[in-house]
Order: sequence, then C-alpha cells, then structure tokens
Amino acid sequence: MLEDCKTAQERWGGVSEIIDRWLIERKELLIQYCKLSDVAEQADDAYCAPLVQRLCQIMVDYISAGHFEVYDQLVKEGQEFGDKEGLRSASNSFKIVDMSTEKILDFNDKYQETDDLDNILTDLSHLGEVLAARIEAEDSMIEVLHVAHKDKVES
Repeated sequence: MLEDCKTAQERWGGVSEIIDRWLIERKELLIQYCKLSDVAEQADDAYCAPLVQRLCQIMVDYISAGHFEVYDQLVKEGQEFGDKEGLRSASNSFKIVDMSTEKILDFNDKYQETDDLDNILTDLSHLGEVLAARIEAEDSMIEVLHVAHKDKVES
C-alpha cells in the first residue's frame, strides 16, 4: 500500500493513520481489561467467562495488528530515513514486545476455551504487568521510528 507512493508524505503519512487505528484498538483492549478486572473478584464464572473470551479476542487482534502492520511500517520508515540509532533503539523495544507476545498468547490459550476461572485474578494481575511493559515498549518504538521523522514526512 504505502510502498507505491513517491513523496515522503505520500509514503509515510499513511503510517499515522495505521498507528491511530491501532491505538484505538489498544484503548478497546484496556477498557475490556479494566472491565474484567473490576468484576472478576465479585462476579461468578458464568458472568466473567464471556468477558474473558472478549478480552482474549481483542488482545489477539491487537497484537496481530502490531506485528503484521504497525511494527513493519515503523521499521520500514526508520530504514527509509536511514535512522540507525532509532532502529537500534526499536530493536531493544521489540525484544520486550516479543517476550510479552508469548505471555499474552499463553493467557489466551489458557482462557479462550475454558470456563475454569479459578486463577483469573492472579493471571489478570500478571497480564496487566505484561501489557504495561508492552505498551511502554510500543510507545518507545513509535517515538523513535515515526515521531522522530514527522518533520521529514511533512516536508
């Protein structure tokens, strides 16, 4: 899609739209996480199970969009602008993201198809820590590989 454009604005202006859509998905993920966290301690498993399944669905969609759309475009933008320092910094952030992906998928695998929510509070707490670290790393990648080049894109 973006590869066929000629000017920096044409080529990389669309990355902002991809990031914006992805950040809206992130907001939905966090809302669902908070909703489930708020009721998990007090509600019964029958009430929580659909909330857990919805959280899993949103999480997998979110991490998929990150891996298959956002990160790829950020790296391409960094390469296009010859930003070796930004790419190196993003590489460190990506390691955190990659590690968190495994933990998120483990949570998904455990809860996507089950009604056994005996450990949900502990697992949600751990998931919250994983998501916080991931979001910090993602924001760092956006900062060093997109925001850093914004003036060049708008030129």
